[in-house]
Amino acid sequence: MTNISYTKYSNYWRKVMKGRSYSEEFKEQILQEVKEVENVSLVGRKHGISTSTIFNWISKSKNKDKIGVKPGRKALVEGKNNENEINEITQENDKLKKILGEKDLEIAILKDLLKKANPQLKIK
Repeated sequence: MTNISYTKYSNYWRKVMKGRSYSEEFKEQILQEVKEVENVSLVGRKHGISTSTIFNWISKSKNKDKIGVKPGRKALVEGKNNENEINEITQENDKLKKILGEKDLEIAILKDLLKKANPQLKIK
């Protein structure tokens, strides 16, 4: 049995558990790619970096206002007003709800006509 001192063992795990450190140049390259692609998770998957790490880099970046991230769970778009985008999405949502309601009504009418034309059929 080998004798491993406690300090040597703890230093080993401290190095292992510390995680990876990235150069400032690499971080800037990643942030530039996020700026171009506007999709943090895609860039993170491509480079094997967690999205939370990239979001931390964005929040600490000097150019965080220039980095546009599509609205999502963790969109860091501080200082930008998204009211227009929200209004557009709301209008589109209302339009789609109206279309869905019309289609549901159409289906109900057609089912009713089918029942009247063929009373022996069992339709849900």
